[in-house]
Amino acid sequence: MFDYRKFAKEMDWVLGDPYYPLNFPIRVYVYQMPNKFTYDLLWLFWNTYRETSNLTSNGSPVHRLIEQHSIDYWLWADLIAPESERLLKNVVRVDRQEEADLFYVPFFTTISFFLLEKQRCKVLYREALKWVTDQPAWKQSEGRDHIFPIHHPWSFKTVRRYVKNSIWLLPDMDSTGNWYKPGQVSLEKDLILPYVPNVDLCDAKCVSENESKRTILLFFRGRLKRNAGGKIRSKLVTELAGAKDVVIEEGTSGDQGKAAAQKGMRRSIFCLSPAGDTPSSARLFDAIVSGCIPVFISDELELPFEGILDYRKIAIFVSSTDAVQPGWLLPFLKGISSTQIREMRRNLLEFSRHFMYSSPAQPLGPEDLVWRMVCNSVHHNFWLIFVSSVFLLFETIPTLLL
Repeated sequence: MFDYRKFAKEMDWVLGDPYYPLNFPIRVYVYQMPNKFTYDLLWLFWNTYRETSNLTSNGSPVHRLIEQHSIDYWLWADLIAPESERLLKNVVRVDRQEEADLFYVPFFTTISFFLLEKQRCKVLYREALKWVTDQPAWKQSEGRDHIFPIHHPWSFKTVRRYVKNSIWLLPDMDSTGNWYKPGQVSLEKDLILPYVPNVDLCDAKCVSENESKRTILLFFRGRLKRNAGGKIRSKLVTELAGAKDVVIEEGTSGDQGKAAAQKGMRRSIFCLSPAGDTPSSARLFDAIVSGCIPVFISDELELPFEGILDYRKIAIFVSSTDAVQPGWLLPFLKGISSTQIREMRRNLLEFSRHFMYSSPAQPLGPEDLVWRMVCNSVHHNFWLIFVSSVFLLFETIPTLLL
């Protein structure tokens, strides 16, 4: 039977508190999983870091790739730090499951995928799944209040279908359909987090010192041939090859590759950000922290913290169709006024803090914005349930009056 008193009470809460059913600070229970899911994987990463021969199938250094997707480490490190050392006030760790609004699963899915033998990784995934789904909190909510860091498209892939109700922390929504099955991810429940930048932050002093050195109009350094939506990269290479004041280079590994990318971005006005294997690219966040204005070449792209950050203040958006038109892109970029460029570069300096993971996590840093977005997501999902209950009420009233 419909509980009218409970409905009226919830209605008062909803109208009086825009963040209901959550209140700041968000109370998060961090599962204390067995070490094989957490500390053992971290030690494996650190102890094998110097094995530069360990590459992915496309030649990328695997440890650098893991670092780019290490949002699981940064969020966990902040949550488990002593409260006296933490700076974020919008999320607190609680010691009892019944006190929690949300449950964080600290399993390093990307490290295990890249550093464990394939079958061993699959076994570990199944063991982690069983461990989590055996928890009382999981059984109570069927995982809807659980957060999984699944930031690499291959992470946790063999068991993801069993946690599709949970909140996933992703690099993007993959509009290509190559990485996630239909119904697995959605903006209603999941969140997009920025990659961890692979270059050093160019602060105010750095930006000022490099102002006169930015003589390159458009720069890109990375893998020139990618799969799926990333195929546009080869088309752009063909279109821009040999153009004046344009640098398009195949990326190289190791410290030399990082130094070359950093130097190029700091000497460029615009940085090309085409799709990779997924619609997003790690190059975007490298460009932002380098003070280089990103040029998005992607037709369907969801960005981190949309709704909080206005990317039009720091980036140029170009459709794939326009970008590959012969003779279109460079005149378009040259037509952007120096006044607009200076303003966007000032905005980049402000925005860069939103993409720099750190310990301790900083207010308005990516860790902080994650929890703001989580709150909005949970609030949105509550509204969907609430509206459904309202419809149910109006459907039952005629029956009750009979």
